[in-house]
Amino acid sequence: MIPRYSRPDMVKIWSPETKFRIWYEIEAHACEAMADLGVIPRENAEAVWKAKDVEFDVARIDEIEAVTKHDVIAFLTHLAEHVGSDEARFVHQGMTSSDVLDTCFNVQLVRAADILITDVEGLLTALKKRAMEHKDTLRVGRSHGIHAEPTTMGLTFARFYAEMDRNLTRLRTARDEISTGAISGAIGTFANVDPAVEEHVCAKLGLNPEPISTQVIPRDRHAAFFAALGVVASSIENIATEIRHMQRTEVLEGAEFFSMGQKGSSAMPHKKNPILTENLTGLARVVRMAVVPAMENVALWHERDISHSSVERNIGPDTTITLDFALARLTSVIDKMLIFPDNMLDNMNKFPGLVMSQRVLLALTQAGVSREDAYAMVQRNALKVWEHRTDFREELLADEDVLKALSVEEINEKFDMGYHTKHVDTIFKRVFG
Repeated sequence: MIPRYSRPDMVKIWSPETKFRIWYEIEAHACEAMADLGVIPRENAEAVWKAKDVEFDVARIDEIEAVTKHDVIAFLTHLAEHVGSDEARFVHQGMTSSDVLDTCFNVQLVRAADILITDVEGLLTALKKRAMEHKDTLRVGRSHGIHAEPTTMGLTFARFYAEMDRNLTRLRTARDEISTGAISGAIGTFANVDPAVEEHVCAKLGLNPEPISTQVIPRDRHAAFFAALGVVASSIENIATEIRHMQRTEVLEGAEFFSMGQKGSSAMPHKKNPILTENLTGLARVVRMAVVPAMENVALWHERDISHSSVERNIGPDTTITLDFALARLTSVIDKMLIFPDNMLDNMNKFPGLVMSQRVLLALTQAGVSREDAYAMVQRNALKVWEHRTDFREELLADEDVLKALSVEEINEKFDMGYHTKHVDTIFKRVFG
């Protein structure tokens, strides 16, 4: 992933240095377990640990791979240069490349998931803070982009909180599902490596042994992992899209923070553009584009092929690095976001009283008017408001048919904003406990 959309902790997980360190630990722990079983001499297993403080030379490994055309063999050759050729002769005993590659990949995904989980927890804190701050801040709810009925800004933040809280559960589940390792040898039968070796290596790396592998760890696990990341990305876009709509000049109910010295346009000095949330919309697409390839990786030939390998070398780092950056950016946007309550009320009153149409409709039906007649009575008055920007309540009070069914007091009572916010506390209790 390009540095512009990267953060160092996540990038480090996918560095060659980190990868080779994990490979080394897998091989060293495997030798340790084999020595315990009496499969290899204890002194050879101990000799491998001589490299525990070595910084493996990435350039040297690449140089060897240019000849061997095999990355794991290149690494093992370089390891022998540090340990000693004779001492290292039992390294990788009975193992396959996939034992190392797949187990390492899952270690990296688990570490990436830990960062993403922390990211989501930080975002939840920001969303909860803004929800509580604007619990009673009135704004108009919209369906199809059109004014519907009153809601509050706090409820908007609360529903995003609930959505991200579900995503936190998804990420934790994905982490658990991907936390497996396999040291099962060719075709996964353990013919040349004892299952106890796998158990030992997995315990040391914080993984669970894969119940049944072939020569690879089953890729349905990875499909579920990247699908979970795709859902998180979609939720990021959901929030970002709402903020972008709120920042439109005609709406301006909320906006990204505009810092001192920031420029909105190279041509138009007046511009304040929602560049951060637009960026998040794009980054969400980058994350989601990994989902279908991850699904397609599930179907491999027989016990293995490597059609999945090139895909995962790309989507592993790119997707997790991008999502980590996006979550951090969104948290900052929410923390600093500007809210304009007065504009919310102004927007709601652009068509005075119109958002109370359902209350009047229900009151008429409860007063004995058929639903069809009641709908026609309310709509004809509502359309006058749409067309002439008159006051909906005044139109109703001038309608003889409405006054036959409802008193002036009953009509006036239907324009109490508190009616629409009376269950906000109940919803907040459901969301936040």
